[in-house]
Amino acid sequence: MTDALRDRIDQALKDAMKQRDKRRMATTRLINAAIKDRKIQNRSAGKGDGVDDGEVMEILAKMVKQRRDSIKMYEDAARLELAEQEREEIVIIEEFLPAQMNDEEMAGAVQAVIEDIGAVGLKDMGRTMGALKEKYAGQMDFGKASAVVKGLLG
Repeated sequence: MTDALRDRIDQALKDAMKQRDKRRMATTRLINAAIKDRKIQNRSAGKGDGVDDGEVMEILAKMVKQRRDSIKMYEDAARLELAEQEREEIVIIEEFLPAQMNDEEMAGAVQAVIEDIGAVGLKDMGRTMGALKEKYAGQMDFGKASAVVKGLLG
């Protein structure tokens, strides 16, 4: 992981501590814990001791997705205060992610990757999604991208 991103996360934690912002403090600590977990996972899998930016973006995107799923469950259970708490965490996590692609940009990126790797059918969907995740980690919703890929290759 580059020091710049790690420094941004650490600085956000320090600022939250100074401002006594409990939500921001807890969320940035969760981010650091998830990164540390991935670092340990990589070490035990023999992938080295670090976590690169792509992996950090994956972690952050996964954290956002988990919270969106939680919001739906909390709203279905009429636990609106917990749903609001999850929304606040999403805002904090998204500060560290690059801007998300809109549907047009995503379709263009998918088309470009399909052309780059020479994908021709659904059998190439896995390769296409892998290339997208590598190139656009944290920048697009891969659930939506999967549907676009399926539509273009199917």
